[in-house]
Amino acid sequence: MPLMAILLMAAGTYAFRLAGPALRDRLRVPDRLNRMLSVAAVVLLSALVATAALTEGHGFAGWARPSGVLVGGVLAARRVPFPVVIVAAAGSTALLRWCGVS
Repeated sequence: MPLMAILLMAAGTYAFRLAGPALRDRLRVPDRLNRMLSVAAVVLLSALVATAALTEGHGFAGWARPSGVLVGGVLAARRVPFPVVIVAAAGSTALLRWCGVS
């Protein structure tokens, strides 16, 4: 059953990705809807980051993880190479936890 679900999801994802180039000339998306979809993607990703950074289970994750995410966000905004962003974010979180900040 899980293999069948994986294959169906893979086929659906592939079909969804093919739909864009295939329907590009047939569908006309209004400019306002296009702008709203761009904003919706940013809002959705921001909510995902906030949820993953701030919560663990049903409670607050502690201050170390949000601090690491903040360090990573600042470095990413300054266009630092991605591996450096990951190492700095994980390192700052580990350092805070090592110092006793949970």
